[in-house]
Amino acid sequence: MQEPQNIKAFYFFDEAGTPQILGHKGVNLIEKGTASKTFIVGYLETTNPTKLKFELKKLRQEIANDEYLLQIPSIESTKKMFHANKDCSEVREKVFKLLKNFDVAFYCIVARKDEDLFRKKFEFQNSKLYEHLVTKLLENRLYLYKEIDLYFSSMGNTVRTQNMNNAVKVAKENFEKKWNKTNKNEIRIIIQKSSECELLQAADYFLWAIQRCYEKSDFRYYNFLSDKIKLVQDIFDFNNYGKNFYTNKNPLTLKKIDPAKG
Repeated sequence: MQEPQNIKAFYFFDEAGTPQILGHKGVNLIEKGTASKTFIVGYLETTNPTKLKFELKKLRQEIANDEYLLQIPSIESTKKMFHANKDCSEVREKVFKLLKNFDVAFYCIVARKDEDLFRKKFEFQNSKLYEHLVTKLLENRLYLYKEIDLYFSSMGNTVRTQNMNNAVKVAKENFEKKWNKTNKNEIRIIIQKSSECELLQAADYFLWAIQRCYEKSDFRYYNFLSDKIKLVQDIFDFNNYGKNFYTNKNPLTLKKIDPAKG
C-alpha cells in the first residue's frame, strides 16, 4: 500500500436525485414517476482548487455579459451559480468544456432506490442513507493525503457536521480493519451552500452527467468527462455484485447496467 502524499487535498461533495421514495399516504413516488430512481452522492477531488475556482468565476462573468445569452430566462439563475439541471444548453457546453481541461478526479456512489431496502436498512431516514453512502465512498480514499478538507453541500438536516463526522469515523475504522493500518491524517469538514462554492457547483455537473445515464439512458455527458470520472459504484445493484464498480478501465455503458428500478 502506498504511503499518503504529503500534500493537502480537497474533496467537494454534492448529490443528485432525491432520497425520497414515499409520498402522501405512502404512495411510491418512483412507481408514480414523480421521483428519481436513484440517489447519487459524489465528490470532486483536487489538490489545487484555486485555479478552477477562478476560471469558473470568470466564465460566469463572461456569460453574464454575453449579449447572445442574455434573453434566455435561466441566465438570471446562472449569474448566481452554475447548476447543471437549470442551466441552458449553451451554458452547459461551456462548463463541461472547462471542466474537461482541468486536473480533477470524480468519485461517486449510486443508490438505486428500493422501498423495502430503504425501510429496513435506513428506516427512510435521509441522514442515515447519506451517512452510509459517504462512509462507503471514503473508506478507501481518506488515507491518500496527509491533510484533506471535505466540503459538503448543505442539505438541511440530511447533511450535518455530526453525521458527516460519524461517516468519516466509520470510514477510518473500516479502513483500519481491512488493512490493519491506522489513518492518522488531518481531516476537516466544512458544510457550505453550493451558491457560495464554485467547486461544489463543478461537482454538481459531474453528478448530473452520471445521473443522466441512470435516469435517461443518456451517456453523452458521461462519455465526454469519462477520463475524469474515476469511480461509479452502483452499490445496490445486487444482480451484478462484484462487478458494480465502474472505472476508466471498466466504464459505464448501457449494456453493463440494467435500467435502475424503484
